[in-house]
Amino acid sequence: MATIQAVHLAFVFGLLGNIVSFLVYLSPLPTFSRICKKKSTEGFQSLPYSVALFSAMLTLYYGYLKNRAIMLITINSIGCAIESIYLIIFMIYAPGRARIYTAKLLAFFNLGLFGMIVLCTSLLIKQSLRLTVVGWMCAIFSVCVFAAPLSIMRLVIKTKSVEFMPFSLSFFLTICATMWFSYGLLIDDYFVATPNILGFTFGIAQMILYIIYKDKKNVVLPEFKVEDAPNGTITSIELCTAETAGKLNAMNQTQEAKIVKGIGDAPTEATELNV
Repeated sequence: MATIQAVHLAFVFGLLGNIVSFLVYLSPLPTFSRICKKKSTEGFQSLPYSVALFSAMLTLYYGYLKNRAIMLITINSIGCAIESIYLIIFMIYAPGRARIYTAKLLAFFNLGLFGMIVLCTSLLIKQSLRLTVVGWMCAIFSVCVFAAPLSIMRLVIKTKSVEFMPFSLSFFLTICATMWFSYGLLIDDYFVATPNILGFTFGIAQMILYIIYKDKKNVVLPEFKVEDAPNGTITSIELCTAETAGKLNAMNQTQEAKIVKGIGDAPTEATELNV
């Protein structure tokens, strides 16, 4: 009777884990909607999506090796599809260097490393040990992924601003870790349960930091670039430049040409006219 109840509870927690994980997978949608509208990846990086795809592929392989792991197979199949779409969109709108870097990431993580894991565990590891070896790999990689928020938490403490750590994402990641920990515990799969203890701990820590710093108004000013200046500012710069050019007209034409083009030795008076 207790075994039947545990199976039912495992199904419930696995289903809830699938639902919450699906919502977490959809969390970058605003980012990619912005990328599509602006037709530019701006300052966004492809590394998180490549790592997320690798994680989903590895867990999917583990679920394939494990009997009756339908909950792991479903969500990670969906995760592979969603992350692949994100990466395709990124590759379409990324500039040349970012596109090459993303291709290298995919070749390393999702083709090279994953392919090597599948080949080595299939050819060199006995079938009786294969699930355990892949389970350890999944657990270790999950711990590394769960440790990633440490950099964000450090940034929040340093800047006293939660701008880069939305509460909703921290909340859903904590709920997600709780669901999968409970699911792993109920089916006696500690490769699933154990890493989510760390995920739960970091999720709680992020929410505590959010509560502490949510009312702080310490704003980090972005680096100013001329191309980011409003139209009025550009006009003011142009007017100032025009005024400076008028003063330069009084100089010798040869020296004036050298100053405007930035070549040769400019006289001391010209140095004082820099805008």
